Amino acid sequence: MRELFDEVYGQGGLDPEEAVRNSTRGPQRKRFYARAGMTETPDGFAITLDDKTVRTPSRKPLSAPVRGVAEAIVAEWEAQQGTINPMTMPLTRLANSVIDAVGDNVIAVADDIAKYFGTDLLFYRAGHPQELVAREAQAWDPVLFWAADTLGAHFILAEGIIHVEQPASAIAAARATLPADPWRIAALHLVTTLTGSALLAVALLRGHLDADQVWAAAHVDEDWNIEHWGIDEEVALRRAGKLVDFRAAAFALKALTPAS
Repeated sequence: MRELFDEVYGQGGLDPEEAVRNSTRGPQRKRFYARAGMTETPDGFAITLDDKTVRTPSRKPLSAPVRGVAEAIVAEWEAQQGTINPMTMPLTRLANSVIDAVGDNVIAVADDIAKYFGTDLLFYRAGHPQELVAREAQAWDPVLFWAADTLGAHFILAEGIIHVEQPASAIAAARATLPADPWRIAALHLVTTLTGSALLAVALLRGHLDADQVWAAAHVDEDWNIEHWGIDEEVALRRAGKLVDFRAAAFALKALTPAS
């Protein structure tokens, strides 16, 4: 089982693009099991293949802390046909990263997310054309107002790409909202890196925006360019791949966050 994960998932950590590169090296493995399932344990729900516990590259049981996430992982394994395609198994890849890379490094992962509070996508605005300026304001300003009112994080906007130093108090206030459990911090990190915005990730975590709203807000500039210049097939494929991972991370965040 370890060899399967080494070859299929690699050691790409939480970087989705690196995970893509690792997972596409070499031939895909054939499906070797008849059924996928799960068993409840004191620590959550362990994933099984033909009643044998799946193990990560570090030889730890592949598991999820809540039933809903475990059921979704089982569904990913059940959906595999002749060969195992890791690109259709984003929650399995996320779980593998959580268990092997994040569990003992929650603070480091949170610190990496916090770096985005200093250079967040939402801070840097177009100066023209006016249509794009208005679209950015419509999508991003409400999130910044929410961050100021709800989180106590008051950030500074800039035009163009010239770096603006953000107030340490704003970064600290936003940093204080980050979860301390491995699963949610890993999912939040994935949303942050895929969107370029830790503020959008926190808005998703806190239920201020839903997944569709976050994805749309993260692609205001790209969508505007597509409307005016057409779509690039390579960019579209890369975006579709990222969307698979984004939806998995958003699902995990929702499933793991207690209702307020």
